[in-house]
Amino acid sequence: MKITKRETIFSVVIVAAMLILGIVLSDKINDSLMNSYQEYNTTLQINDDSELFEYGMRTNIGNAFVHGNLAAVGSVSYPEVEGQYATMTKVTERYTMHTRTVTKTRTVNGKTQTYTTTEHYWTWDTIDRDYIHVNSISFLGVEFPYGTIDYFPEHNVATIYQTSHLRDVYYGSDLEYEGTIYTVLSDNTISNTTFYCNRSIEETIDSLEVKWQLIVFWVFWILLISGLVYGFYYIDNRWLEN
Repeated sequence: MKITKRETIFSVVIVAAMLILGIVLSDKINDSLMNSYQEYNTTLQINDDSELFEYGMRTNIGNAFVHGNLAAVGSVSYPEVEGQYATMTKVTERYTMHTRTVTKTRTVNGKTQTYTTTEHYWTWDTIDRDYIHVNSISFLGVEFPYGTIDYFPEHNVATIYQTSHLRDVYYGSDLEYEGTIYTVLSDNTISNTTFYCNRSIEETIDSLEVKWQLIVFWVFWILLISGLVYGFYYIDNRWLEN
């Protein structure tokens, strides 16, 4: 691919125009982030105070950071598994043989040959799934329906083999977590809630104020500019020479 002097000049113009546009878009993203950061730092903060938490819900106080304990009210479990959990998932898996066609190469008499062969491999495939959970949860001692705060991550708790080719894998979530919620307090409840596990209010705000969006934008924008310049060089640009 031969690059002419005019193509080089034109590609510099493309890069310059895209960088200017990128700066404009970046400034808009930054302004939006700064508005969000101002909102975070002026939002009501409730630190382990259940009375203030309930008062905020009664009086429709709006956005708030609230630190406290998230807990299941009661527990669930399957009879065949030890322990109690807030949620559980039972996944039934079958050990199944599959076939696939694989392309390989080999050298015969100094020449490389390509050929295909069939391979067999085994995997545990899901054939059934069951999910159970408690009916209610509590945060800072206030009870809510399950799902109001969507944070009960599951981990593997047991695997029981029915046969050598059939097993049940069980996943369960802990009964209690500590952390901070960012939520809307209104109508005697909470809504639009995000739970930040094992974080204080200050740590939560700090994590929200990391400008990762700008980093992602500029990585994407630089890749886009590179692609445009490469594409420009790749196509036929005889019109520049005329």
